[in-house]
Amino acid sequence: MFPGGRKRSRESDKACLRREIKEELPKLKLGRISLWKEVTARNKRSGRKMSDAIFIAKGAKGRLEIGDKKEIDRAAWHKPRGLRLTPTSRYIRDRLFPRKRR
Repeated sequence: MFPGGRKRSRESDKACLRREIKEELPKLKLGRISLWKEVTARNKRSGRKMSDAIFIAKGAKGRLEIGDKKEIDRAAWHKPRGLRLTPTSRYIRDRLFPRKRR
């Protein structure tokens, strides 16, 4: 799942991402962050506009220790296949990790 936070006023997208990761997983340290893609769409059910900035981190180290157990109940590393994903997560996975052709 994605962090559920919101940008604070005058906070850049990258600063927001780093702050959210630090709040949710305080022992995790991210390497260089770069914008991969911005996605804007309208929710088919509610009609609400959605906007997401998707970033890639060059490396991550540290433990997946949870910062606020009221927000996150667990954290684990997984391979990109074999997980139940939301449509947005599936889109990202399939673009970043395309299936290998045999």
